[in-house]
Amino acid sequence: MRSVNLTETLEFFVLALYFFGAMLHITAVLVRKPLLRSGGQTLSLIGLGLHTVDIGLYMARHGTSALGQGPFYFSLLAWTLIIVSLALNWRLRMHFLALTALPLALIIYSFATTLPSVEVALPKSFMGLWFGLHIGTLFFSICLLAMAASSGAVYLFLEKKIKGKTRITGLSKDLPSLSLFDQVNAWAVNLGFPLFTVGLLSGFIWAHFTWERFFSWDPKEVAAIIVWLLFAFLFHQRLVNGWRGRKPAKLAIWIFALSLISMLGINFFLETHHSFQP
Repeated sequence: MRSVNLTETLEFFVLALYFFGAMLHITAVLVRKPLLRSGGQTLSLIGLGLHTVDIGLYMARHGTSALGQGPFYFSLLAWTLIIVSLALNWRLRMHFLALTALPLALIIYSFATTLPSVEVALPKSFMGLWFGLHIGTLFFSICLLAMAASSGAVYLFLEKKIKGKTRITGLSKDLPSLSLFDQVNAWAVNLGFPLFTVGLLSGFIWAHFTWERFFSWDPKEVAAIIVWLLFAFLFHQRLVNGWRGRKPAKLAIWIFALSLISMLGINFFLETHHSFQP
């Protein structure tokens, strides 16, 4: 009972810290007060620390079975999103990413706290190394895509204003340059595609050990292949043909949208090896 109460308390504080951290970041943009942004960063970091403790306690309580449970699945995704946004912010000095990462992480983590009885139907052979390779790499790549998609959307918005010779005022005036948004896309693609590839391959290897076949035309597998092909095309175009700006921004948005459909829509509404079972 005490461990349950501790978990609920941690969840409450994590949600509160992420919420107020997001609100301070948004307010800092609206009133142009960098000090509020610093406060938001501090709250977010404290929230991340408590979130890490929450994940550790969940695994300590459930053992390897935690890896197949819906609450842990979404909690880990939200945690990964915060880590990725902090890493990109540290590398590119782009505070804008928190405006996307924090609200999205808050939504995902809130969703995790509402799924106490939902489990991902995973065989026992999916634990350990295969979980780390398959789920871990896919989560990091999808979170990188989330940053690329949000940056791409703002890139397209700013570019339209500039090409239309519309006067840039208000909040738009405080946004980073187009080149910085494109750098986020470049980092997300250059790091995300290799990670997605590792995640996909490890999943097929696990499927071979579990069902004695690499590919079974499972809806989730088909969707993952489609996402990988689009991701590979974007990676190739940026690396080989020097794509910059509008085209990679648009494609990153589409790939991330398809990833969400694959992760949420297929898992909940279609019969698949990865379905969330009550």
